[in-house]
Amino acid sequence: MAGLRLGPLLRYVDWETASTATVWVEADRPCTAEVRCADGASGSSRTFAVAGHHYALVVVSGLTPGSTTPYEVLLDDRTVWPPEQYGFPPSTITTPSISGAAQAAPPTVRVAFGSCRWAAPPGDGHLPGRSDPVGPDALDTLAARLAADPDAERPDVLLLLGDQVYADETSEATRRRLAARRDLDEPPGAEVADYDEYTCLYDESWRDPEVRWLLSTVPSCMIFDDHDVIDDWNTSAAWLAGIRATSWWHERIVSGLMSYWVYQHLGNLAPAELAADPLHAAVHATPDGTEAVRRFAAEAAADPTRTRWSYRRIFGRVRLLMVDSRAARVLDEQQRAMLHPREARWLREEALSAPGSYDHLLIGTSLPWLLPPLIHDAEQWSAALCRGERGGPDGRWARIGESLRQRSDLEHWAAFPESFGQLTELIREVAEGPEAPATVCVLSGDVHHAYIAEPAPSAPSPGGTPAARVLQLTCSPVHNSIPAPLRAGFRFAWSGAGRLLGRLLARHGRTGPPSTRWHRTDGPWFGNQLMTLTLSGRKAALSLVQAKSRRTGTVLELAFDRVLTDDTPTIFSQSTKR
Repeated sequence: MAGLRLGPLLRYVDWETASTATVWVEADRPCTAEVRCADGASGSSRTFAVAGHHYALVVVSGLTPGSTTPYEVLLDDRTVWPPEQYGFPPSTITTPSISGAAQAAPPTVRVAFGSCRWAAPPGDGHLPGRSDPVGPDALDTLAARLAADPDAERPDVLLLLGDQVYADETSEATRRRLAARRDLDEPPGAEVADYDEYTCLYDESWRDPEVRWLLSTVPSCMIFDDHDVIDDWNTSAAWLAGIRATSWWHERIVSGLMSYWVYQHLGNLAPAELAADPLHAAVHATPDGTEAVRRFAAEAAADPTRTRWSYRRIFGRVRLLMVDSRAARVLDEQQRAMLHPREARWLREEALSAPGSYDHLLIGTSLPWLLPPLIHDAEQWSAALCRGERGGPDGRWARIGESLRQRSDLEHWAAFPESFGQLTELIREVAEGPEAPATVCVLSGDVHHAYIAEPAPSAPSPGGTPAARVLQLTCSPVHNSIPAPLRAGFRFAWSGAGRLLGRLLARHGRTGPPSTRWHRTDGPWFGNQLMTLTLSGRKAALSLVQAKSRRTGTVLELAFDRVLTDDTPTIFSQSTKR
């Protein structure tokens, strides 16, 4: 009999017809996976095989708009979910109400987001019987709250903005599994080496009981960041040349992209996109799809123009553009770009198309657009040195710039100056256009603290057109650590003294003034945390909760809660000061 190995994960819920959804599962053998809902909606799919593992993404149709319906998962007509004596509420699929002229109020969309989640701390940092050394997991704590209180406000979608798994920082339990397969004294050591070892990471992360239930009942959108493959993935051409010279890198990057396609990317797609996806068709057309997925991943690793990991999702009057800011990079030092031209065109077209059809634009990018000023200037300075602004591209300053870039993780949008300017200009066009939305929010993680930053206000446009409020919303980690020295460093990077030091670096690197100025409006916050945007019509509110340990257990404490669009909206200033 077929058994459920992993899942179910509720991934896509259609906000246009409110009648379809997708549910991802992994079985332990070939079978037919079926999802049956209490309201009569259903769907089924035969599993496909990759490297001895069996998966299905089931398209559920016939859902009732504006409803919440429990569902069960069957494998070959045998119910495998929920399990017997299950300690959580039923897994459900919630669909939005269909908007109509007679509707009194616009639908409310709650978007929760964060990044950077260790399933368990690496090494021997999480031993049985001991408290978690990095504090409670924000996803676990959210799941516990929702399970305990049926009336609690539930996110309509959960955005996981990178580092869903850590291929380069494995837990003690995962290391034991790796050691049973190979010699950990040989490269890549205690890091994952191939596809089967990647499956261990997802097992560890998604078998967590609270997270398993949460992901079965709250739809999720995902995008990778560096640790899904390796720390500082695609920092620079020099970094890439060095890692390609190792004996293990090719298998690592191919396996990383294979597993990302199977475990994360497929669920990001709408049913129509799935039906048009040639790889999805290929794996279902053969008893073993391993070679098809491997070939696809190898081609994507060799040439980022061959595939697009970025995607668009629509939630009523909210448009989400999830942007690949890792695999899509151009690393040639004289043409450095966060997004290759094809990807940049896609982002621009999606952001500017059908103005007036959305009230809020969300740009999900794992790496922050607006950083603490000192870090922004340091990244632009190192980029200038590496391209030869001081002594040429082969000089001493270029070598110093590359060393600092790799050792200090200087590889965010600011480290790709032209791309930073292009993204800034695109956001300006959207925010100040004739049919501007109420907000443009860049949602990011990566930097292990949370903050809100926004461009400084300037005079209204000559026509008096209201401008969108533009915000950089950064939230991480979900479950990770940040040493005290780094906390102090981030605080200094936001300070006036840090700002001054950054300008000195910019002057030395001849980077010129930034294309906009910005300020931090709230934060920084440190800890395991999640942000939630609540959007209704042209109204927007933001909250931040942090997972805390108390005598009675773990709780989510509110650290920040504010209405965003009742404040005076801002538009970009042309000033060269920050």
